[in-house]
Formats: sequence, C-alpha cells, structure tokens
Amino acid sequence: MATLTFSTSSLHTKTLARKSVEHFPCKTLIHLPKSPNFESLSSVIKRKTLIGPPIRSTTTTISESLSTTTAPQTLKSRLKNGETLYGLFLLSFSPTLAEIAGLSGYDFVVVDMEHGPGGISQALSCLHALAAARTPAILRLPDSDAAWAKKALDLGPQGIMFPMIESQKMAKKAVSYCKFPPNGVRGSAHTVVRASDYGIDNGYLSNYEEELLIMCQVESEEGVKKIDEIASVDGVDCVQMGPLDLSASMGYLWDPGNKKVKEMMKTAEKGVLKKTGKGGGGGGAYLSGFAMPHDTPEDLRSRGYHMISGAVDIGLFRSACVEDVKKFKMKSADSDSDVDGIEIAKDGDEKYWSE
Repeated sequence: MATLTFSTSSLHTKTLARKSVEHFPCKTLIHLPKSPNFESLSSVIKRKTLIGPPIRSTTTTISESLSTTTAPQTLKSRLKNGETLYGLFLLSFSPTLAEIAGLSGYDFVVVDMEHGPGGISQALSCLHALAAARTPAILRLPDSDAAWAKKALDLGPQGIMFPMIESQKMAKKAVSYCKFPPNGVRGSAHTVVRASDYGIDNGYLSNYEEELLIMCQVESEEGVKKIDEIASVDGVDCVQMGPLDLSASMGYLWDPGNKKVKEMMKTAEKGVLKKTGKGGGGGGAYLSGFAMPHDTPEDLRSRGYHMISGAVDIGLFRSACVEDVKKFKMKSADSDSDVDGIEIAKDGDEKYWSE
C-alpha cells in the first residue's frame, strides 16, 4: 500500500476570524460574487418594427387605434379595378409548395379539394402557408354542396369555386351556400372560426359578402347552353371555364384543342362577356380559365379573361424531375439506351391539366 507523507514544515497556521452570519430557518444562503454591470436589453437590442398587412381584408381588429397598416386589396376589388390576375392550382396539398407559390408572386393559389388528395384539415395548413406569403387562397370544393361550402368558408379563403355548375338554379344554390340568413343558408359559427379571425374581427358580418369571390365552374355542354343565365346570377363573381371536362363531355377526352371544343369555348366566352365586356366591370361575372398548350395565358387575356391559371404544382414538379433525370441519362454513355424511355410531354406542364 502506498503511503502519503506530508511535511508539517510546509504548512503555515492561519487564524480564521469567524464571521457572524444571520441564520434563517429551513433556508440555505448562497453568497454569489457581485455580477458585472450589463447594459439593459433595450439599450443593446435595436427595436425593429415588423409591418405586414393581413392576408384577408378586415376593418376591425382588437383595437382599431392600434392598426398602422392599410389592408391590401382583395381579389374581388382588384378585378373591379380592371386587373388581370394570374394564379396556380395546388393539388399536392403541400404547405411548403403553397408558400413557395405565394412567395413566387402568383396573385392567387387555388387549393384543389376536387382532385387533390386533401380535405379541410389539409387545406387549412395550406391556407396558413399562403397567409405567411401574403397570397390570397381560393378553395375549390369537391362537390357543389352546402356542407362542403360551409366548412370551406369557415377557413376564411378569399374565394370559393363550385365545380360542374350547369344551370341558373345550381348557380343560385351555390351563392346561397355562401351567405348567412336571410340572404342564404350558410350555417353560422362566425364568433369562433378562422374566417372572422376567430371572432376578433367585429366587422366580418358587415364585409364578408363584399370580400368573398364566388366562382362557378362551367365544364359541360349543358353548362355552356345556360352560361349566360349562370353569369347573370346575382352573387356569381366569376365563371371558371373547364376545357378538359368540357372536351370529355363532347367526346374528345384529352383533346381540348379539338376544333369543335374550341368553338364551344368561344360560345361560352361570348355568353359571359355579354354581361361584363372584355374590360370587365359591366355588372356581370368575370371570365376565368386555364391556360392550355394551344391556348396560352396571353391568348386568354386577349379574349377578355381576367383570372388565368397557368400551371399546377404537381405538373411543374413532375416536369422538372423528368427533365432532370433525362439530362443526367443523356450525359451518361452507359445509359444511352434508357433515354428514349423517359420523355417529357412536348406540350409542357399543361398537357396533364386536371380540372
């Protein structure tokens, strides 16, 4: 065993003066060294005022006196001012892609519950992302049904789109689903839903009809026959043309560029524009539609369309992926034989439009 030896000569005795310390029962006093002097946080951190307009136009917040920003124009007000708006359809229900679309500069994004895989809960996440990007959202319903309309409207989109409207009666029903009694049949929970900022916006009931964009989609021969009646319904703000379903109803599935389909589209357009005129604002509904390979956004604008959707998020991503793989394969000498099996549609993203 090792032995430790200490030399007593190396130790010096020191008298420790006992300091009187006041004792407190059941507590331990810890004496900390004096802290160095720091500047206050307010003097160190520069104040930064974040000013960002709300995505939805409101007239009343918790306190109007605290509001220092001007609410942005709604889609409806911009249409009345004669603007032509350009947007994107979101089928992926990806909040990330929704936010990217908003930040890219689209005037609006249509969250598509008709052909996309998501429902109300997933749509809400996309609306949150679009709100962060200051981009108005439009919700396309899976069916022109009062229950779907109620749940969608409670989320607070700027616009709502009803699919497959084929008569004046159907259009009037769609409008009634969007309005509270006595003007409609919409169920009321305005004190707690997102549309009214969860009840914080006291002016919601006074302004919602003026701010909500109601869109009726015409996408069949029967609908085209009644399109002037649909466009004249009070409360219908836009008539959305559906070229793919229209071509299918005429027997030309996947051929919306067929001459007969083009003629039917022109007939439909004339029926809407009789009320509004090319410049819009004539008292009827505005013309809204999809760009196609044979019918570009510029073509639509020249014919009087005021809302134009030029792409689908899934289509854009698909085409980018296919092109990326194709480029790689083409540069690989060992994979020359595989190149022919990977082709991107000659017509671009719009080739696989989904209505």
